[in-house]
Amino acid sequence: MNSLPPFDPAKSGLSAPEFSRMFDIRQLPDKPLVLEPDADERAGLAARFDIVRIETMRGEVVCARDGAAVNASGRLIAQIVQACAISGEDLAVAIDEPLVLRFVPARAVAVEEDEIELDADALDEIPYEGSAFDLGEALAQSLALAIDPFATGPDADRVRRAFKLDAPEPSGPFAALAALKRDTPQKDA
Repeated sequence: MNSLPPFDPAKSGLSAPEFSRMFDIRQLPDKPLVLEPDADERAGLAARFDIVRIETMRGEVVCARDGAAVNASGRLIAQIVQACAISGEDLAVAIDEPLVLRFVPARAVAVEEDEIELDADALDEIPYEGSAFDLGEALAQSLALAIDPFATGPDADRVRRAFKLDAPEPSGPFAALAALKRDTPQKDA
């Protein structure tokens, strides 16, 4: 069996993602694939996702060919630190997500006038060119989707109260009517 040389983004003219792991569909192993970014890759991903840092990240994936497509399933486990959406303080977050991915050959680009309708299954498909797909980038994108941009820490309620963010003052015409009703003495019936 001929082996393909490793993917070299510099030779392809493409810029490489921070966590790229290319796999050839013709040479998929029978055992689960374990992918873990190194410290530099984690730092690059943290910068891309605008979080403080990624402490650990591990994907364990089983890949199976389905014709020209590849079905991949497994788990993504990560420990990240992100800023609390309210206080801005560091917030440790554990991520444990199931993975269900489907890599399919890239299709020809549709003409702009053509309307494209996708069914629910097509939304989870990741296109690839040639005979190799990037499982590392798919895991990175899965991590990005698992990060809650509005996560709050234990100090969030105190900060909300201190900056009067907990309940906005009513405004508009109904608020004015409510204020008039409050300020108007009521007659006893």
